[in-house]
Amino acid sequence: MPRVPRVERAWPVRFVIAGLAVSAMALVAAVLITLSWYGSRAIMLDMAAMMARDAGQIVAGRARRLVEPGSLSLRSLAFDPVVDARRLDERLDRRSVLAAELADNPLISAIHVGYENGDFLLMRALDRRDIREQFQAPPQANYLVQAVTHGDDGQPHGLYLFYDARHELVMRRPMPDYRFDPRVRPWYIGAMETVSTVTSRPYVFFSTRQVGITLSRLSHSGRAVVAVDVALEDLGEALDGLRMTPGAELALVEKSGAVIGYRDMGALLVRKGGADDFDIRLLGDLGIDALTRLWRTPAAADGRVVSYESGGREWLGAILPFDGIDGVDMRLLTATPIDELLGELVRSRARMILISLALIALILPLGWQVGSAVGHALEGIAAQSLRLARFNFRRRKERSASALREVEALNDVMDKVAGSMESMLEISRVLGTDPRIETMLVQVLEKFVQATRCAGGAVYLFENERSRLSRAAAFGAQGALPDSMSAAEGEAALAGAREGRNQAPGHRCIAFKLQGRETKSQGLLLLVHDEDWDHSAPAFLGFAERLTGMLAVAIETRRLIEAQRQLLESITHILADAIDAKSPYTGGHCERVPKLAILLADRLQAEASGPYADFHLDEGEREAFRLAAWLHDCGKVTSPEHIMDKATKLEVLYNRIHEIRMRFEALWRDAEIDCLLARLRGEDRHAAEARRDARQARLHEDLQFVAACNIGGEFLSDEAVERLRAIGAQTWMRHFDDALGLDAQESARLAGSRPTPPVLPVAEPLLADQPHHIVPWDDARRPAVERGDPRNIWGFDMRLPTHRRNMGELHNLAIRRGTLTDEDRFAINDHIVQTYIMLKRLPWPPHLERVPEIAANHHERMDGGGYPRRLRAEQLGTTERIIALVDVFEALTAVDRPYKAPKTLSESLRIMVSMCKGGHLDPELFQFFIRSRVWQTYAQTCMRPEQIDAVDVEALARAAQPEGPA
Repeated sequence: MPRVPRVERAWPVRFVIAGLAVSAMALVAAVLITLSWYGSRAIMLDMAAMMARDAGQIVAGRARRLVEPGSLSLRSLAFDPVVDARRLDERLDRRSVLAAELADNPLISAIHVGYENGDFLLMRALDRRDIREQFQAPPQANYLVQAVTHGDDGQPHGLYLFYDARHELVMRRPMPDYRFDPRVRPWYIGAMETVSTVTSRPYVFFSTRQVGITLSRLSHSGRAVVAVDVALEDLGEALDGLRMTPGAELALVEKSGAVIGYRDMGALLVRKGGADDFDIRLLGDLGIDALTRLWRTPAAADGRVVSYESGGREWLGAILPFDGIDGVDMRLLTATPIDELLGELVRSRARMILISLALIALILPLGWQVGSAVGHALEGIAAQSLRLARFNFRRRKERSASALREVEALNDVMDKVAGSMESMLEISRVLGTDPRIETMLVQVLEKFVQATRCAGGAVYLFENERSRLSRAAAFGAQGALPDSMSAAEGEAALAGAREGRNQAPGHRCIAFKLQGRETKSQGLLLLVHDEDWDHSAPAFLGFAERLTGMLAVAIETRRLIEAQRQLLESITHILADAIDAKSPYTGGHCERVPKLAILLADRLQAEASGPYADFHLDEGEREAFRLAAWLHDCGKVTSPEHIMDKATKLEVLYNRIHEIRMRFEALWRDAEIDCLLARLRGEDRHAAEARRDARQARLHEDLQFVAACNIGGEFLSDEAVERLRAIGAQTWMRHFDDALGLDAQESARLAGSRPTPPVLPVAEPLLADQPHHIVPWDDARRPAVERGDPRNIWGFDMRLPTHRRNMGELHNLAIRRGTLTDEDRFAINDHIVQTYIMLKRLPWPPHLERVPEIAANHHERMDGGGYPRRLRAEQLGTTERIIALVDVFEALTAVDRPYKAPKTLSESLRIMVSMCKGGHLDPELFQFFIRSRVWQTYAQTCMRPEQIDAVDVEALARAAQPEGPA
């Protein structure tokens, strides 16, 4: 064991302390008691009474200033336009006034208005965490408006509206179960009976379940009652902040003795069986002896300061009248311990003690000198101990050597302990904050070496095949440690190091296995240390081995997190690839949109000036944006392929133009047969053949026209629709039963539309909309996307077509533009509904919780006319607008759509200009998209050469600018 060096002129601390402690303490106590106590007590009591009286008046004034603004706000709001507003939007226009009143009156928890027809409007600040959690407020919300309105049917409709600090709408949440009628509440009934301010008895608030009082007042028109809520808990906290000293007691008490305000609401209220049933304690039941004795002192009833004893302490108290709340007779009780109130006098007495100590120094100079030296040494130790007790493990930067041997040894030990603890805390901090394993290892290894007081070290981790160990981090003296080693060499190094193999002159190496929660080792930790007694002790091995467990678990956790992130990324890509593979006409869409979206987001983030200078995505937000871009069409897994790939109007699972052509073939043959029959009847051959040829020529023209309409290329005019109906009115003879070979659903529809089958043969129209062509909605498949649907919990706002499908031939052929009916278009648009529902049901971690919103909002429009929720521009973030823009650009330039030819760059961008003017896309983002030439980079890799033509960037950017006011 190394010998501890001896400090010159060291003295045993026990002899010094034993010689000075008894005489010094006895002399100090006698001088302090004699000089300071008896002579100053009477003066101190008189001054304490004066200070208590002044403090009571100050506290009463401050408490009155806290409460009185609520009554003043009521008088002002009684004349505000919000009390006469008929519609909810008119009432919401006054939200800034209500928010200003809440901000100016911290004691008011809510402002609300009850209307004579049962409507209700309440606004509260979301400045408390429990209130935010109770109402599930969005992160950016600062205020909540709770509204109940009555429609034409007289039924109440509840609604929660969340606003940010600028009073902009953040979220609109329908609350069908929120049925609150203000007209039956006591505060409303009481205010209707008088023109003065009415204060309710304490009760349980309807929404927050807090206990408080309500101040209400009838509006100037008499058609509404405006009120403010004051929670007793807030009142108690406000009173607690008015205490003059830490031990002072304040309480607001009714004349009957019931306590209205006290800092401990748990002691104030007595809950009973029901949720709204409670009692307020009387002052005597509160258990605060200082306040109870003051209340029972008759001399304090007229506001005089009285002194009394409670709990072994002397108190000064007063009972002051309190008129801050209209209509309530209350008293403010203030009680303060005398010893806390007289802090300055106590410090004066301390100065007298210092004078006494100076006298001691004059009398005993030698004892004072020795005592000062001992005291200085002990103060250093005490200060270091106090820092350790207060979890401050930083070592002292400068420390002089002590003349006391035990003190110096203790200082050295405490410095080492503090250094090790500080390094351990730094290890814990790095493990908990740095997500990257490479930088984490470097920082942790440095602190690890410092905590174990080693000279250096290195961390080796297994490679993927676990056959080799590579050095992942190194710090300090490493000697001959290799850059890598085989697994066998690692095991040998582990065994050799534990046996104490020399590393370098004066140094030894010790190795530890990095063993996490799994059975597999993560790697090795090698430490190089001095050959001293501390590192030779078995305790060092145990200490270092326990620390390696923290490092191993951190490595394992980060590897698991990275593996899970890669798994989520792979599953996302697999889902997108599956959607692209599902339809040959949209292959690559789910891959191209993320590529272009990320490219545009990177360009926006690189901006240092302009409207997007503040646009920034941190690592978590970027991951959420990337996943949302890949998943923006994940709902298409539910979309019917025959509708997604519908290239012609008559296509269902096949193109029914073939079926119609066969009917024309039958009519063609009928013409041939009619000609032959006419000749057999003896008619003129040339006349019969001319009639046949004319009929067949007309059939040729009609079929060509029907086939052209089936393509869906040009806009279909009214004349074309009439010609279709005329062609369809022709008849052909059906000789076979059309109910043969049908599945159960088709048979049921046919039987329902035609109870009695016709007698064969039967003449049928050439083109028809048959009743069995219509597939109605059933309860199981009817989507909950309409605003009034009680099953619609996601906020969708879409129009549901009358039927689930309509396969009528004329109905489909008469489509004005494109190949999709309203039913087909809804089936395709439903993919975004399914996208939102699928993604909202996933348990996203906090940094990815906006993935459903970003992914599912790319079909919303700036003017609120999009789907599925009709969100407006102010409700859409920049990330949603990016995906909406690139989704349109990719769709316009895609070459694999069955219903359109691929468009050129200039044509696609001109169409997007019109979409900006029509309120579809964000004009400002589109101008950046144009000028940044992101489209050019995309076109070079994802478009055909013949699509890439000249583009007038500035002309398009100017054309996309929103028009100013007229």
